[in-house]
Amino acid sequence: MPKHPRLLIVVADGEHVRFLRPAAGHTLHTETAFDSTAAHKQSSDLGSDHPGAAMHTGSSAHHALAPRHDLKALEKEKFARFVAHQINAAAVDDGFDRLVVVAPSHILDAVRAALDTATEARIIGTLAKDLVKTPDGELWPHIQSFLPPVIAS
Repeated sequence: MPKHPRLLIVVADGEHVRFLRPAAGHTLHTETAFDSTAAHKQSSDLGSDHPGAAMHTGSSAHHALAPRHDLKALEKEKFARFVAHQINAAAVDDGFDRLVVVAPSHILDAVRAALDTATEARIIGTLAKDLVKTPDGELWPHIQSFLPPVIAS
C-alpha cells in the first residue's frame, strides 16, 4: 500500500504562527500555534531605539554613532527564526515529508533563510501572503494548488 505524504502547512507572520495538517473533506486543522509576546509591543516598550550621539568641540552639531534600529522589526525577524527552528525540529523528528510555508514576503524570506538544507528540500510550495488571521476552514483555496493530487482530490 502506498504511503501518503505527511504534509505540514505553516502559516505565519511576524507575531503568530500556526502549524496545520490536511484533514478529510478538503479541510485543514491547526495542530500547534505560537504567538510572540514581544512582537505585540511597541518599539518604545522594547527598549531604547535611539542611537547614541557625539558632539564635536566647538560645534553645536550632533552626529549619530550608529544607525537607528526598529526594535519591533528586529523582534519579528527573531520570531521568524523561531518559526524556522520549530520547522527544523519537526523535520528532524520526521514529522513531515512535504512542507508549504505561507507568510508575508519579508517573513517568508527570514524563515527560509533559517531553515536547514534538509528541511528546505521538503518545501513543495511557498505563498507570500499574510493569511495568519484566515480561519482554518478558509485556507484550503489558497494552498490547494501546492498540494499533491492524492491530498488535493
